[in-house]
Amino acid sequence: MKKDKFENKREKIIQEKETEEDMILYMSLRPTKIRDFIGQKGSVNNLQIALEAAKKRKEPLEHILLAGPPGLGKTSLAHVIANEMGVSITATSGPAIERAGDLIGILTNLSEGDILFIDEIHRLSKVVEEFIYPAMENFQIDFIIDKGPYAKTIKFNLKRFTLVGATTRAGLLTAPLRGRFGMFYHFDFYEPEHLVRIVTRSAKILGIQIDKEAAEEIARRARGTPRVVNRLLRRVRDWSQVKGDGKIRKDIAIAALDNHGVDTLGLDFLDRKVLQTIGTAYNGGPVGIEALAATMNEEPDTIIDVVEPFLLKKGLLKRTPRGRQLTDMAYSHMNLRKAKKQNELF
Repeated sequence: MKKDKFENKREKIIQEKETEEDMILYMSLRPTKIRDFIGQKGSVNNLQIALEAAKKRKEPLEHILLAGPPGLGKTSLAHVIANEMGVSITATSGPAIERAGDLIGILTNLSEGDILFIDEIHRLSKVVEEFIYPAMENFQIDFIIDKGPYAKTIKFNLKRFTLVGATTRAGLLTAPLRGRFGMFYHFDFYEPEHLVRIVTRSAKILGIQIDKEAAEEIARRARGTPRVVNRLLRRVRDWSQVKGDGKIRKDIAIAALDNHGVDTLGLDFLDRKVLQTIGTAYNGGPVGIEALAATMNEEPDTIIDVVEPFLLKKGLLKRTPRGRQLTDMAYSHMNLRKAKKQNELF
């Protein structure tokens, strides 16, 4: 059987959360104005109208829910909204708000019109979520102290704020919480031409020389995700400085990306591991997510949030009532037909 040149490349290119390196880098690469935000045209155009209307009325924006796979710019857009409105932004995440007291502390420190950005908002605890309902609707919180006959209710009046929630799993939001958002925008994977613009802009900011063909190659393998395209740019930059003359050309980009295990479709080690496991261990599927995750020794949420969206988008994987199943395109791309027929492993 033909050996897969990416077989031993185990780097995980896309992750559920930004790394510390990503956070530092994106502070310089993140757009500050909505006109500089590349991609998601429909959502951005509608949001721009809402921003202009809110500024004319001198009112805070309605609460906004941003949904889509990780790395598509939900956090960046939240910061753009704050910059456009000329207000401060407080960023946190659903798992970080463990108690109602944590939420009260955050909300009472917001100024008029400020943005509260909650990433992974679908992971808010039920108790915290119930406290956030009146805060979103009436800008008030009722907090009960003590118990029984000594119980007292303390009412906190809040300044008007805008909650921007981000989620990779919009379906996990409860109906009461989802219904309290005035605007809902779904982010989809980026087209290659948009990623070319992003990688060219990032290279300019970072002082990296890159030609058009190299930018197109990086964009083509970036799995439709700005976070990934910037991460790949850094890896290719390192390669070009050590193996080349510092300028990124197409041949340098191809060599660097191949070395890091990113194939021509943008699949990394974990993507290929999912496809290979379904193809070899489960004869192509269908297989349930729990069984697949157990076989791979991965968390089910990692497969659902990080891997599946792109594989589904590219037509390599399909969901059926009985579980996940490979498509003909996956067999072709992974050269799995022979492995399936003869029950061989890579």
